[in-house]
Amino acid sequence: MKIALAQINTTVGDIGGNTERILRNIDRARGEGAALVVFPELTVFGYPPKDLLLRRDLVSANVAAITRIADHCRDITAVVGYVGPDPPGTPRRAGVGKPVSPFGAGTGVFNAAVVCRDGKILGDYAKMLLPTYDVFDESRYFNAGPETGVVSIPEGKGGEGLSVGLSICEDLWNDHQFDGRSVYNVDPIALSVEAGARLLVNLSASPYRAGAQRHREELFSSQIREHGVPLIYVNQVGGNDDLLFDGASLAIDAQGTVVARAKAFTEDFLVVDMQEPSADRQADSASSTGFTGRIEPYPERIDGVHRALVLGVRDYLRKCGFSSAVIGLSGGIDSAVTGALAVEALGADSVHGVAMPSRYSSDHSVEDAKRLAQNLGIRFSLVPIESAHQAMEKLLAPEFTNGASWQRAVAEENVQARIRGNILMALSNESGSLLLTTGNKSELAVGYCTLYGDMCGGLAVLSDVPKTVVYDLARHINASSGRDVIPQRTITKEPSAELKPDQCDQDTLPPYDVLDSILERYVEREESIDEIVEQGFDRDMVSRIAKMVDRNEYKRKQAAIGLKVTTRAFGTGRRMPIAAKFHP
Repeated sequence: MKIALAQINTTVGDIGGNTERILRNIDRARGEGAALVVFPELTVFGYPPKDLLLRRDLVSANVAAITRIADHCRDITAVVGYVGPDPPGTPRRAGVGKPVSPFGAGTGVFNAAVVCRDGKILGDYAKMLLPTYDVFDESRYFNAGPETGVVSIPEGKGGEGLSVGLSICEDLWNDHQFDGRSVYNVDPIALSVEAGARLLVNLSASPYRAGAQRHREELFSSQIREHGVPLIYVNQVGGNDDLLFDGASLAIDAQGTVVARAKAFTEDFLVVDMQEPSADRQADSASSTGFTGRIEPYPERIDGVHRALVLGVRDYLRKCGFSSAVIGLSGGIDSAVTGALAVEALGADSVHGVAMPSRYSSDHSVEDAKRLAQNLGIRFSLVPIESAHQAMEKLLAPEFTNGASWQRAVAEENVQARIRGNILMALSNESGSLLLTTGNKSELAVGYCTLYGDMCGGLAVLSDVPKTVVYDLARHINASSGRDVIPQRTITKEPSAELKPDQCDQDTLPPYDVLDSILERYVEREESIDEIVEQGFDRDMVSRIAKMVDRNEYKRKQAAIGLKVTTRAFGTGRRMPIAAKFHP
């Protein structure tokens, strides 16, 4: 039996466009002799749908699309993710959906999978485990599925039915034997196997984070070894807002071995051939069931971050209706990496780099910015800010008399950043290009960024990338390009905002390797100051960094949306109060 894994890139709310993608892949699967084609989680509606689920017209359109998809499934079976308006097994009419309540549980919709063939719905299933951690808030919108979904799927014309156990994303992550994730009181996979499933099919929209793929595959394999039933796992690919989905869909045989893997960070269509024991074999011989198919390599960690960011930039602009980007080029590492990623995502003709030197900018900064633009082949503009800087200083001089000297110094530095932000936003407005901000996670964490200055923009490409990883990315980009796209001097020189004479980041911050180690523990692992100090860090330093992180929450709430690549990014998955008083 041939099974097609249709790893497609959907857009949230684009019911018509997503449906057309589904139909094309059904045709392709049929053409390649597949008896079954499987799509990712919420394929019709797109994931994550968020408050669009409160739109009754969209829910109804997504239900109507299922009728169209079912009619298209001639001589082939498709398993498709969609928003189900009713519990599994309820007869449905196209275009009919229950009213949706904005008040949490009891919304009347389900994160569902439907099995279609020859104009009919053979069965459906609603997700039982609804995650509410990190970026997930599914119980806000969905009702939990009431029962398992084991559906008999024809193996071909006149063939016997294959009992397939359906599950959706989180349903497969509840493996207490592997890592103690016993946070749920039900195990949908075990229930499917108990109900007679001979094949497990999981529709997923599992967001990417660096280093997670190995854990994901090990956890799935552990589940499969326990139950002795093979798995088809189809994961969404693409970027939707801050979330990036890496695809890398899988087939895992009954022994828990990954025997097929789709490409990562791109759409892919993977056909696997499932071999089953002959009818005269013993009933328990299902453990020998397996697949044949191609195995695509999964990128190494820094290459994965690289590909994820490129995908995120490309999809964010494309899905939001932008075709070009503008970037402020300082000659530093952050803007250089952002520029390189943008070119890879959009093409050199669609990127405009702008250098805006002040009286404090070094000659090499302008030279490095210009050299980067030449290496990338992008349009380059030089817009000195000295005249605007002098005008602002003259305008503000009568007012800059009352504050403390350090406050006045910071205010004077930030004027330069806001002039640059104004220029970049003007160019963005004039050209219709999206302004990409260039600040990294380390800077955003401690507040080394200026509101309405270098924080201006529509997408913060590196906001979840620590400074040390930005350097790793620069070296990786050069190595994978076979040339120094990013000038070596940009990589080797001391980082500086260049807002005052001889300024250097390390004047007021610890070395970035130390800073990033502290930030990882405090922000991502939620370790206390005492726990961090116990690992050999200076207490005064840790306390100062923690206070900087907490004090600058107000800035991060106003930052552009950023692309998530770590376990915990500033944004959707980290919801901290601003007006708060606590002592870390």
